[in-house]
Amino acid sequence: MIQGTGSDVGKSLIVAGLARLFARRGLRVRPFKPQNMSNNAAVTADGGEIGRAQALQARAAYVAPSVHMNPVLLKPQSETGAQVVVQGRRIGNAGARAFQDWKPRLMEAVIDSFTRLSGEADLVLVEGAGSASEVNLRAGDIANMGFARATGTPVVLLGDIERGGVIASLVGTQAVIDPADAAMVAGFIVNRFRGDPTLFADGMTFIAARTGWAPIGLVPHFPEAARLPAEDIMGLKAGLGSGEGECPVIAVPVMPRIANFDDLDPLKAEPGIAVRLVEAGTPLPAGAALILLPGSKATIDDLAFLRAQGWDIDIAAHVRRGGRVLGICGGYQMLGRTIADPEGIEGEPRAVPGLGLLDVETVLTADKRLTPVTATAEGASFAGYEMHLGVTHGPATVRPFATLSDGRGDGAVSPDGRIGGTYVHGLFGEDAMRRAFLGRLGAATSDLAWETMVETVLDGLAAHLERHLDVDRLWQIAARVRS
Repeated sequence: MIQGTGSDVGKSLIVAGLARLFARRGLRVRPFKPQNMSNNAAVTADGGEIGRAQALQARAAYVAPSVHMNPVLLKPQSETGAQVVVQGRRIGNAGARAFQDWKPRLMEAVIDSFTRLSGEADLVLVEGAGSASEVNLRAGDIANMGFARATGTPVVLLGDIERGGVIASLVGTQAVIDPADAAMVAGFIVNRFRGDPTLFADGMTFIAARTGWAPIGLVPHFPEAARLPAEDIMGLKAGLGSGEGECPVIAVPVMPRIANFDDLDPLKAEPGIAVRLVEAGTPLPAGAALILLPGSKATIDDLAFLRAQGWDIDIAAHVRRGGRVLGICGGYQMLGRTIADPEGIEGEPRAVPGLGLLDVETVLTADKRLTPVTATAEGASFAGYEMHLGVTHGPATVRPFATLSDGRGDGAVSPDGRIGGTYVHGLFGEDAMRRAFLGRLGAATSDLAWETMVETVLDGLAAHLERHLDVDRLWQIAARVRS
């Protein structure tokens, strides 16, 4: 189990790299994260959902994603509340404090999923959540030491030197956690090192001497990781930088509950386009070729936030100038005339006006559509997925954005073709579809092969870890559980 001294220390990438490394050695590898908190989810073949990071880790291990790889998924809907997904299915909403009472029964699902994966694998790589030293949340914990203790899974603790204070973070973790929890830690890794590694040799020795934990390795910064699909919005921001000179701009307003923004990953990798994430308090760029409204976990609240920033005015001006707008999932719902929530799915029952750019109306319902799909748009076929609450209908749907493989239309397009909306995520991962779409924006075509690039980076990450980690020691730590 890879636990961290904090959030965003690189746990997800380390697990993905190790999954590819051990899978290339011929082992049956499965990734596992007991509890994840993310609005960037992936659809599994059986119609469930898991965190996007676990889907990438499954890909790294050459296996299909399963709901059992992330049995508890929390999808934030407010500052203190989240939708709770268990083994791929939404079971309800819970506030932060109320969720603590749910944990004992959720542990049953966690153990069940872990047992299933263990039965089909030579090696299960478990990713912790947040920080191992959150002693205030230790009672009933299912994500870190609570899980490790319940299953007898040995832990390797990961620290991020780029943040500063990594020695104190690692040694301090041992100091504050329960001694029985500390005894589960078999080794430690220091991640994201830059510069001469010999300058930190004494640091590794000091940590090992103070903790008694084995030094597994000092991992240098791996810049190509920014090209992999981002787990959260901070990872997406770190990976931006595509597009040079006067290339067309895709402007993306960043709303508090942005969800399933993996649609942006292939776009940000394109050299002929510039993806600009627009933060609160900043106007949308007047010269953008496209304004893209991404998915949302709380569509009505995010639409209110959009209006509070004055972005609705910017979008209207953009349309008057002849600009293009694309809404995906929640963004598609925002483009319509109204959004109604009669059952109070996102809070109090209410109905609000949309942006009025597409002649459609949306009604939010409790039934969640989770399904992989294949479709055709821009003259190209692509594979994607639907993940949404709500049904959208109206005159504009006679001009669908895409045609699904069963012949049904998806989404809607304005009469002049400049405004479009779709429920299908993943459309830009198909190279032909992406090139055709970007060509209409005046972007220079490229030879980017998105899926091939992801595989190449995963292979490179595995090789990087093999050079800098004591992989044999890691295997020995894991093998002790089997013996």
